[in-house]
Amino acid sequence: MTTLDRGWWARSGVETLRPGVHRIPLPLPNDGLRAVNVYVLEEEDGLVLVDGGWALPESRRVLEDGLAALGRDLGEIGHVLVTHVHRDHYTQAVELRRTVGARVYLGAGERPGLEMLDALRTDVPVSSLDTLRRSGAEDLAERVLRDMEFDPFDASIWEPPDLWLGAGTIRPAGRALRVIPTPGHTKGHVVYLDQQRGLLFSGDHVLPHITPSIGFELAEPGTPLADYLDSLRLLTTLADAELLPAHGPAGGSVHARVAELLAHHDTRFARTAEVLGGSTRDAYGVARGLRWTRRQVPFADLGTFDQMLAVNETAAHLDVLVQRGQLAVEDVGGVNQYTPTYRCEAASRPRTG
Repeated sequence: MTTLDRGWWARSGVETLRPGVHRIPLPLPNDGLRAVNVYVLEEEDGLVLVDGGWALPESRRVLEDGLAALGRDLGEIGHVLVTHVHRDHYTQAVELRRTVGARVYLGAGERPGLEMLDALRTDVPVSSLDTLRRSGAEDLAERVLRDMEFDPFDASIWEPPDLWLGAGTIRPAGRALRVIPTPGHTKGHVVYLDQQRGLLFSGDHVLPHITPSIGFELAEPGTPLADYLDSLRLLTTLADAELLPAHGPAGGSVHARVAELLAHHDTRFARTAEVLGGSTRDAYGVARGLRWTRRQVPFADLGTFDQMLAVNETAAHLDVLVQRGQLAVEDVGGVNQYTPTYRCEAASRPRTG
């Protein structure tokens, strides 16, 4: 492994992190994230998984091979603790329940979105499309619907969990794990803290190399970025732990990475306000003036799906600036128009002389 080989973590195999704690990356075909980490905890009463992966034959085969390398098999999985409801984390958990009887756990905040998905019979991100339209990106919303290849809806992989989780401690297979709700990436995202071992299974809340998308779900996301920042700060009030993320290599300080993420968003707030300048613009217009990803890619060079995430993230940053009193927002024909408050104040002053 070299410092340039950033994708090494996604290659198939088993990485033993601690005695009885193993990481198995499962494939995500045609996805820029490459893989999702499933963590295997070997306990006296069987195996516990943190996150389940995407319900695909290739993913199941890699999981089976990884367990076989540990001298274990799928039938020993008794519990799957899912961090959030996105398909690369949740759907294979449901499949494992159907095939081996594993119990599935999910944050209670995911319930509205899961119920909405069942009613709509689609996994098209309705709330994200609504945000695009409120951002002045009707053309992009239509391209998302036209160009993105969503899988046929399969109701069987979107069943409710066995247990909806709130804040507290659970003991699957005898291991005490603290459940910490961390809304932001989704409303019901949770992380699992193993205080005895000093490990945080962070899902997509804290990732080592990228910042997670915010509010990508079916149900109304509320104020996802404000929630996300609060959830990050919450982790700094706990004892530091080793970071075990869903995407990217395991290891490193949770507190150190949280500090980097908070600093990133501070920089993003400043840059968003700078692009808006003294004008009145919608989020689509601001997003097109920003650069994206670590490589500082122009908006026009992003794919359709990533453009959707970029506009939604820009809208989230603008909404927090409104909450902070730095911007004002007005609904103009169903599109949110943002204006710096200092310009509003200047315009409202009576002229003299």
